[in-house]
Amino acid sequence: MFDGWPPEALTWFQGIEVNNEKAWWDAHRETYRTCVRAPLEALLDDLAPEFGQAKIFRPYRDTRFSADKRPYKENAAATVHGGGGGGADGPGLYVSVSADGLEVGAGHYWLARDQVERYRAAAGDPGTGAELGKLLAELDTLGLAAGGERLKTAPRGWPRDHPRIGLLRHKSLYVMRHHPPGPWLHGAEAREVVAADWRATRPLLDWMEREIGSTTMPMPR
Repeated sequence: MFDGWPPEALTWFQGIEVNNEKAWWDAHRETYRTCVRAPLEALLDDLAPEFGQAKIFRPYRDTRFSADKRPYKENAAATVHGGGGGGADGPGLYVSVSADGLEVGAGHYWLARDQVERYRAAAGDPGTGAELGKLLAELDTLGLAAGGERLKTAPRGWPRDHPRIGLLRHKSLYVMRHHPPGPWLHGAEAREVVAADWRATRPLLDWMEREIGSTTMPMPR
């Protein structure tokens, strides 16, 4: 059962930020395993009956196409797909722990071209678009702010003065909330923080599953 991350976890994150190299990682691998990853696994196991099975991201960064060659991630994160009925290309739930605390979110971090087209049709529609705007406004009041990749101008075929041009510019859409670290992070309260944010996003994910749907295009690795 999840009972929080020990203080050693935050110390480990602070250490990897300063010493992002193999020698330090090897010397502190056991701390990562027992104080960082094990509590994350326990958290996800506790939440699985309600939200579905999660996938924990590897701690290694993909540096092949990046100018930043630091080999290790400075957070531990996981995502849940399919818990609401959608597949791997559907909207997902997200949680990340680091020296900065918790990041909790939900939505689409990536959309295929056909999904973007359906998203914009729904966002531009007077009915479904207004529904989306209301959902995002309600989540914003809870601290779950909208994010995602966006065009700098109006997408092709849409007027620049459209009442929801801000939503139409999105190529992906998710909401995210940052919880600064505190004593609560070291106890079971952290589980309820994640669960409350994920429950709040359920109407948004329902909208996405209904209006965007799956893609017939290849998913990125």
